[in-house]
Amino acid sequence: MKHQSQGPINRRGTVEPALSHDLEELRAQLAIGSVQRAYVAIVSYLSKLRAHFGSGEYSVSALYQGYFDMTYFALFPQALKERDLKIAIVFDYEAFSFKVWLAARNRKVQRRYFELLSDGGWPIDRLVEPAPGIDAIVEYDIADAVALSTPDDLTALIERSVQDLLDDLVEFFSAHDVDLPL
Repeated sequence: MKHQSQGPINRRGTVEPALSHDLEELRAQLAIGSVQRAYVAIVSYLSKLRAHFGSGEYSVSALYQGYFDMTYFALFPQALKERDLKIAIVFDYEAFSFKVWLAARNRKVQRRYFELLSDGGWPIDRLVEPAPGIDAIVEYDIADAVALSTPDDLTALIERSVQDLLDDLVEFFSAHDVDLPL
């Protein structure tokens, strides 16, 4: 019988060694308390930021807490929503930083806008090639996690980055006469 706190059991009926080690490492790190405090700080900040953006001109998605891959929420500015696009405000755990993404409703729209931006001369260092598990079309690195120590400054930086991305996209769409999705 498989116990809930165990990981996958191999054919011999024992817990996989790598998972067992990882679980013990997680337990040790959780006992210290730093992981929980940092995670709560990240999720709390993004929850407050989501409420901040939600009280303005944007509709916002729910907060996705993730699996220590990313925590994010999406903004739906009208100029993007009508194109099946959105802006995501992301904390990327691997990079351990805040990012702002342009993302799409689905993979077809993602591919279309990636190609349009790429062909239209969007800065290549900001574009993200579509691939399995990749949600961003455009990615702006905003700030390292340490920026959480000054949340008002971080919020101002994220607001500017969102507005800059939105302004750049609106200008791009106007210059390239881009209408609604196909």
